[in-house]
Amino acid sequence: MKWFLAVFFLSLCSLGVAAQAYPTKSVRLIVPFPPGGPTDITGRTIGEKLQQRLGQPVIVENRPGAGSIIGTEAAVKSPADGYTLLLGSNSIALQPLLQAKLPYDPQKELTPVILAVRIPNVLVVHPSVPANTVSEFIALAKSKPGTLNYASVGNATGPHLFAELFRNLTGVNIVHVPYKGTAPAVNDLLGGQVQALFDSLATALPNIRAGKLRALGVTSAQRSRSAPDIPTLSESGAPGYEATGWFGVLVPAGTPQEIVTRLNGEIGAILKMPDVEERFLKFGAEGGGGSPADFSRFIQSEQAKWGRIIREAGIKAE
Repeated sequence: MKWFLAVFFLSLCSLGVAAQAYPTKSVRLIVPFPPGGPTDITGRTIGEKLQQRLGQPVIVENRPGAGSIIGTEAAVKSPADGYTLLLGSNSIALQPLLQAKLPYDPQKELTPVILAVRIPNVLVVHPSVPANTVSEFIALAKSKPGTLNYASVGNATGPHLFAELFRNLTGVNIVHVPYKGTAPAVNDLLGGQVQALFDSLATALPNIRAGKLRALGVTSAQRSRSAPDIPTLSESGAPGYEATGWFGVLVPAGTPQEIVTRLNGEIGAILKMPDVEERFLKFGAEGGGGSPADFSRFIQSEQAKWGRIIREAGIKAE
C-alpha cells in the first residue's frame, strides 16, 4: 500500500512539473477554415501574441473542409498534451444537431479553454423595401405573409438560423432562399431579387454606408462598437432577440487542467490588448473572455437555443 501511495504521489508531482515547464516546444493552433477570413484572422492574431507570451513558436495550421469537420477531427485525434489547440466556431455546438454521424463527439472529446470573439450579424434590406425599422419590417411582413424573401448563404448556415430565430420570435412568414455562398446572396439582394439578409457586419457595412442596403438592426444583445448607430433587433422591434457568430479555443479532452488554466489566462490577457481589440473590430468582432467553465456553459446554451429552432423549423444539413 505504501508503495502504491508513493508511486501515486510521484506521478502527481511529475504532472505538476510538466505543467509548470509547459511549453517546451512549438504549439499548433488548428484553424478549420481557409486562410483570409475572420476565423483565420482571429487565429493568427491569437497565435502571434500567444507565441510572445509562451516563448515558443505557435504555428497556425489551416485545415479547411467539410464545414470544419476535417480540422476539428485532426485536433480531436491529437495528443492531449497542450501542444494542439483548436479555434472552433459555432459549428462545435451546431454539428451534433445537424449531422447524423460525426467522426467525433465534440462534447466528450474537446475541452473548452476560452471564448475568443463574438461576431454579430445585421439584418439588411434592399432600399426598395418600405421599412426603415425592425418594427416596420415586421408589420410589412405580417401584412403580406409569404411575399417577402430572405436570402441565406446556404441551408443550415448561421444566416439561415438567425433568420429562423427571427421568424420564431416575431411570427412573421418570410420565405427562405438559400444561396451557395455570401457573394451570390449579396449580389441578388443588391439587385432586388430578394428583400432581406442576415449578413455579417463586416461584409454589410460598405454597402450600408454606400446606401446600397438599409440596416435595420444588429443581432447582438448590445450595439456593436463597429457600428454604434445601428440599433439592436431586440431594442427596435424584436424583444429578446440575440444571436452571434463566435470563435473559441478548445483542446483535446484529457489535456491537464493546469495547462488549460494557463492557456485561458494567457489568451484572456491577449483579448484585452488594445491592438487586438482594434484588429477584431475591423471585421465587427468583439473580444470574449471568461473561464473554461463559462465557455462550456455558453456552448451548452447555444446547443439548447439552436436545437429548439432547428427542430421547430425542420432544418437539415445538406
